[in-house]
Amino acid sequence: MNDLPPDLPRLRTLETWLALQLHHVRHAITAAERREQERQQAAEAQPPTPDWMLESGLSQQTPPVYVHVGGCHMAGKRAKGVPRDVAVRALTEGIDACPHCRPDSELGILD
Repeated sequence: MNDLPPDLPRLRTLETWLALQLHHVRHAITAAERREQERQQAAEAQPPTPDWMLESGLSQQTPPVYVHVGGCHMAGKRAKGVPRDVAVRALTEGIDACPHCRPDSELGILD
């Protein structure tokens, strides 16, 4: 079974159309490769996840509200990475441990 037209003019038209389609596909492949490369570069440029985070209050005058394990999904936008000793000091000074990630258990500081 041959689905191609038998005459030369229609075959030439089909050839031209296929060449245009191939050009569009190659252009789309180039764009997709560029997007993938940009995504990989952005992922490599991300700073590493901190081991511990301290979530600040609504204003700079209020004390921090939670201590989180780094990467906790419940940490708000006001959370920033802190060293282990700062996280330990915050927990011992009364800052609440996040009830989801339990940094007090991770740090070995239980009430």
